[in-house]
Amino acid sequence: MKREKSRKHRVLELLRMASQTAFFGLFLTLLLGAHYTGEDYIGSTVQRFFHFDPLLALVTIVSARLVYTLFAFALITVVVTILFGRVFCGWVCPLGAVHQFSSFVFKKTKFLKPPREEKASLAWKYYILIIVLAGALFGLDLAGYLDPFSFLARSFSVAVFPALAYALSSLNGVLYGLGTTGLARSISQALENWTINVTFQQGFSVGLLFLGAVALNSRKERFWCRYLCPTGALLGLLSRWNLFKLKIDEEKCIKCGLCTQHCETQANPYPNEKWKSGECVYCQNCASICPTGAIRFPVSLRPEKMTNVSNVDLSRRKLILTTLLGIVAVPFFRLTPSHKRASLKLIRPPGSLPEDKFLAKCVKCGQCMRACPTGGLQPVLTEAGPEGIYTPMLVPKVGYCEYYCSLCTQVCPTGAIKKLTIEDKNKVKIGTAWVNKSRCIPYVLGKPCIVCEEHCPVSPKAIKLVEVETKLADGSVAVQKAPVIDLELCTGCGICENKCPVMDDPAIFVTSVGETRSTTNRLLLDITKETPANPYK
Repeated sequence: MKREKSRKHRVLELLRMASQTAFFGLFLTLLLGAHYTGEDYIGSTVQRFFHFDPLLALVTIVSARLVYTLFAFALITVVVTILFGRVFCGWVCPLGAVHQFSSFVFKKTKFLKPPREEKASLAWKYYILIIVLAGALFGLDLAGYLDPFSFLARSFSVAVFPALAYALSSLNGVLYGLGTTGLARSISQALENWTINVTFQQGFSVGLLFLGAVALNSRKERFWCRYLCPTGALLGLLSRWNLFKLKIDEEKCIKCGLCTQHCETQANPYPNEKWKSGECVYCQNCASICPTGAIRFPVSLRPEKMTNVSNVDLSRRKLILTTLLGIVAVPFFRLTPSHKRASLKLIRPPGSLPEDKFLAKCVKCGQCMRACPTGGLQPVLTEAGPEGIYTPMLVPKVGYCEYYCSLCTQVCPTGAIKKLTIEDKNKVKIGTAWVNKSRCIPYVLGKPCIVCEEHCPVSPKAIKLVEVETKLADGSVAVQKAPVIDLELCTGCGICENKCPVMDDPAIFVTSVGETRSTTNRLLLDITKETPANPYK
C-alpha cells in the first residue's frame, strides 16, 4: 500500500468536508441576512447563491421567455462541471452537505448499513428533470419544488428557522427562571437582530417535507442526490466531458469491493468499466478508503459513453414518453378557478409581475417571506392552484405590508418580484380594504373605535371617518364616527385588518381586487375606455 497516496486522497476528502461546511455556512449567513437590519436597502448578496444554479437559470429563462442577466453566473457552474465533473454536488451544494452529514450520523448510529451491492435504479431524477424541462416549454415552472437551493431556502425560512426561534424563546423563559439573565438576554438580542418570524401557515408541511428528505438518508446514503435531485441529473449529463476519470490499477486492486460498498452516490467505482461519471461527486471516499491505493483520477480527454454516465437507459422511446408525460401534466396544474377569476385572498407582494409571468418566474424559495419584517408574507396552499403552491401571498391577519419597507422586492432571485424603491413601492396597489358593517363596532354597537383610521399609513388617509347613526337594542340611537374606505387611496397594505380589535373575524378586511399588476382584477371594468398599459409587463 502506498501510504502517501492514501494521505493525498484523505487530504482531498478533508478539503471537501471543509468546502461543504464553508458553503453551507455561507448559505445560512446570506439567508439570515435577508431581514430588516435598520436600513432601507440590504443589498443583493442574499440571492446570489441562486444565480449559480444552472437548472433554475434554464427553467426560468425558458418558462418566462426572458433572459435574466444575473443567471450568467450559472455558466460558471456549467463550465466547472464540464471540466471537473459533479464537484458542485460534492463540494458546494448546501443541501448536499445536509444529506451527507445526516447520512454520516445515520451510519454512526447504525440506522444505515451500506449494502454489499447496490442495484436500485437512478432513473427517477432524470425523469423528473425531463418533466421539469418539458413543463418549462409551456410556461410551467416546477424547478422550485425539488431544486436544492429553493428547497433548502424554503425549508429554513418557513420551518427550520421559526422552529429554532420558537425553541430558543421557550428556553429563554427557563433561563430567566434559573437566574441566568445574561445568557437569556443574549439569546433575546440575537432573535431580535435576526427578526425571525415564527408564524407560518404552511410551516408544518414544509418542515415535515424537509425532515422526511433528511430521514430518507437512513434508507440510502444521500437518497435525495441519488434519486430525486433534477439539478444533479442536469449536472450529471454535463459531467460526461469532464477531464478527470476514475482509474483502478488492476495490479494493485485486491477486489475487496470497499470502494463500491461505501460509494455515497452509487457511482460504482468497481469494476472500473461500470463506473458512472454522471453519479460521481468526487467526494474522494473511494480513493481514501482503498487499502492498496489502487484508485486514482488521471486526466482523460475522452468523453464518457452515455451508458456510463448513469444506469438510466436514455433511449429515444423513454425520452419521448417522459417528455410527453411532462407536457400532458401541464394543463392539470392549471385546472383552477384562479385562472378564470382572481382569488380574493391571493394578495401578492408589491412589485409582483402579472400572475402568469409571476408563476413562470417564482421558484418558491421563500426569501421574500424570510425578509418580510411583519411575517405577513405566507406560502400559498390552494389560492393560486397547484402551480402556485408555496408562492408568497400577504395574509393581513398574520402581518401587514410595512409602508416603509421594500425588502421583498430586493431579495427575489429571479425577478418574479421587481426591485422597487420605497417611494415606488408605495405607489403600488396590491389590493383594497373593505368594511364589514355587520361587525364594525361603531356600526353595530354604536361605540367609538377609530383604530383602523389611526393606523392607515397613506397620506391623505385612505380610511375616512363619517358620522353614522346606530339603532341600539333598547331602541335608542347612538351617533359615532365610523370608517369608510377611499378606494382610490387605499393600497391594500392590510394594516387595518391586522390591527382591527374585532379578533375572530376582523370588521375590516383586504382583498386582491384593484391590484396594480392586473388589468382585469378590477371592481368595475370600463369597456368603453382603452385599458391602460401595465407597468409590470
